[in-house]
Amino acid sequence: MTATERRASVSLASIFALRMLGLFLVLPVFALEAAKYPGGDDPVRVGLAMGIYGLTQGLLQIPFGIASDWWGRKRVIISGLVIFALGSLMAAWAPDLSWLIAGRSLQGAGAISAAVTALLADATRDEVRTKAMALVGGSIALMFALSLVAAPLLGGLIGLHGLFALTGVLALAGIAVVVWWVPPEPQEHISRPRGSVAEVLKDVALLRLDFGVFILHAVQLAMWVAIPALLVGAGLDKAGHWQVYLPAVLASFVVMGVTLFPLERRGYLRAVFLGAIGLIGLVQLGLLWATVVASGSGALPAPYGMGVLAVLLFLFFCGFNVLEATQPSLASRVAPAHARGAALGVYNTLQSLGFFAGGAVGGWLTKTQGAEGLFAVCGGLMLLWLLVAWPMRAPSRHGAAAVTGGHGAARPAS
Repeated sequence: MTATERRASVSLASIFALRMLGLFLVLPVFALEAAKYPGGDDPVRVGLAMGIYGLTQGLLQIPFGIASDWWGRKRVIISGLVIFALGSLMAAWAPDLSWLIAGRSLQGAGAISAAVTALLADATRDEVRTKAMALVGGSIALMFALSLVAAPLLGGLIGLHGLFALTGVLALAGIAVVVWWVPPEPQEHISRPRGSVAEVLKDVALLRLDFGVFILHAVQLAMWVAIPALLVGAGLDKAGHWQVYLPAVLASFVVMGVTLFPLERRGYLRAVFLGAIGLIGLVQLGLLWATVVASGSGALPAPYGMGVLAVLLFLFFCGFNVLEATQPSLASRVAPAHARGAALGVYNTLQSLGFFAGGAVGGWLTKTQGAEGLFAVCGGLMLLWLLVAWPMRAPSRHGAAAVTGGHGAARPAS
């Protein structure tokens, strides 16, 4: 990477990190703490409160992405962070579950992911794009790991209200990063013609990636409706859940770093991508098995059960980190430069809708079908994604297309 590419990658990754740290600090304790609010005795409403953020994100990612094509990435990013901070403060004030749902929905209205990703794509060359996106994904993974350690401690000190207030402060810190650290937008972006949503919706390559990011994040959030209870059932108090999460996240990040980039350089990106999808599918089957065992005996026997869950979560994060690095990189390379904001707006819309579906439907499945039904559905969704993704073709190192149906020439990968 050049100096400008490194600066853009690190600064934009830090914006994601500050924003996601606030969200992740809430996630490990949300289901347990939200149940204490007036109206929090309904798992469906708790799941809605967890996932509503993704719904409003999904509704506004495309408008924000198009706005970044027309009016500039940095203006849109700052506006979105202001909205996100206001939503965090509303959630911090919320006296009951209904107001908490409202605050979470306003948080989601700060839909900056498409604009940030588009600016990172504008500032980096194709051949280093996956590294740049991996840096973003790595920063998010590290924030997730940090949140798993800090959330139980901070939750005990300041409660869920205080965690949301801290989230607002982190969003304001992100604005400072945009103003003083992020490099200026490339001049060619400011002067080039603009694309449209209709244009990117005709691209089979982008649609395949859009479908995949929806499934990935629906499964990710749905899992966390049930996993805390599994860990508690295996004998680990909620304050100690980080002892499983943190090693799993950090170790999987190391595995991604030593496998993804060398294999991509050797032309095995397609195999790694499909393998990561299949790996997460197998994890769902493993969680289904663990849940069936737990339902038969009341709990997985410790420490055996704890070890099984730790290995399954490690494998999940191995697959998840690979997909988090490669999918946005592929989307930005497939998308025409003049419509990159619109294309990534659609991509991030499906990502956000996946969050919403995972929270809402995950809560409903857990209530009606139990954790067994939840993990069975998640496994089926991963199999469906594997079938949809199978025809993909990996891009050449300098090519523009990544998937059958994309722009430009592409070559099959091993």
